[in-house]
Amino acid sequence: MTPEHGTPPPPVRVPRPERAHAERVAALRRARLTAAPAHLPSEHEQAAFELGLVVALVLGAPDASQGLDLLVNERRIHPEGAEVFGALLYATGREEGAEFWWRFAAGSGSGTAAYCLHLYHLRLGETEDADYWRAWSDQLATARGRPGPRDLRMSRPLLPDDVRRDILSRVHHGLAPQLPAALVEVIDRLPVQGGDEEEVPNPWGLAAQAEAGRWWEPPREGPPG
Repeated sequence: MTPEHGTPPPPVRVPRPERAHAERVAALRRARLTAAPAHLPSEHEQAAFELGLVVALVLGAPDASQGLDLLVNERRIHPEGAEVFGALLYATGREEGAEFWWRFAAGSGSGTAAYCLHLYHLRLGETEDADYWRAWSDQLATARGRPGPRDLRMSRPLLPDDVRRDILSRVHHGLAPQLPAALVEVIDRLPVQGGDEEEVPNPWGLAAQAEAGRWWEPPREGPPG
């Protein structure tokens, strides 16, 4: 449920996932050290490329819009929407905010968000964190009977066709995913949740636009003429 007009958004607490099994982390670490070379010059560059590709696929998925709707319009925060919102933040260069929302989604059962965190930390050279989140992603994928993100029905696209094509094209050319300036302005106007070292954007300001299916259009200034 979105906050009342004039009321600051409630703080969002990141769920603490169960600790991944130490044996699984150790096995992944051994596999990473003995893996065949990636097609890019370094492990960090390969991780950056793969993370950009995952972000592009998340934003281009047919159910991404519905996930965002669930995030901003329902009483509880859905991991599907947190995963999508994290991808939006990453595509606008807000990496700390993306990490926060991916951690929320991963702690709530999103294996895709956990894999995004694996690639994010691997890109930064933080291999211990990267191995942990890869183990958590694998653990979610193989868990039996664990409640996770629900399947969403196909819905309208989250982004216009030309924007989705441009993001994929940029990634395939080795560039970071990027949103057009008008969409970046929408993200810039979102309320933030303050922390000790960072301010994390909250998605509540997307509610009206998401309901209309045109969230990427900046709101009108003043009454219509």
